[in-house]
Amino acid sequence: MSVVHFKKTDRAFEAYGDDPKRAAIARLVGPELSRTMGAGIARFDDCSIAWTVLYDELIVTLEGKFRLRVGEEVFDTVPGDVLWVPKGTALAYEGEGATVFYALDPVDWKTRGKPEGI
Repeated sequence: MSVVHFKKTDRAFEAYGDDPKRAAIARLVGPELSRTMGAGIARFDDCSIAWTVLYDELIVTLEGKFRLRVGEEVFDTVPGDVLWVPKGTALAYEGEGATVFYALDPVDWKTRGKPEGI
């Protein structure tokens, strides 16, 4: 395996959530490249995407205002802020012109199945 250069101009975003104009994701690192971690870039604009993470996740705000809702708690972030989200967290991804980088572990969470209690 060698170094992979993901150029900004080559990113392919696909719809994420219910409104493809308001949320999109560009998956960069998946099981085809790594046996341990996944990573990508996501955009959120005037939307709320509910999800329970099935992996540990690190989120870095790159542009705009990103918001993470966890129950009654709200984490408002700006460029340069970093969030760590533990596996099993029920949340909502939100944003205003937000672009974030995310990394997650394990990369193969989809094939591992849903853990008990989630």
